[in-house]
Amino acid sequence: MKNRIKVLRAEKNITQAELANRVEVSRQTINAIEKGKFDPSLPLAFKIARLFNLKIEDIFQDEE
Repeated sequence: MKNRIKVLRAEKNITQAELANRVEVSRQTINAIEKGKFDPSLPLAFKIARLFNLKIEDIFQDEE
């Protein structure tokens, strides 16, 4: 699954560790999501979307 987390983090000057702490996962989880190696659970996707004040669809795109 493609996502814009890395870009959004850069815009808000948030590190992977800070984002991970705010959504209660490990930094390694955020890294894996950013690289497309791991798809977040729906509750985690909602947490990330709320943090950036965006819709899930504005952050995550299905790779078709």
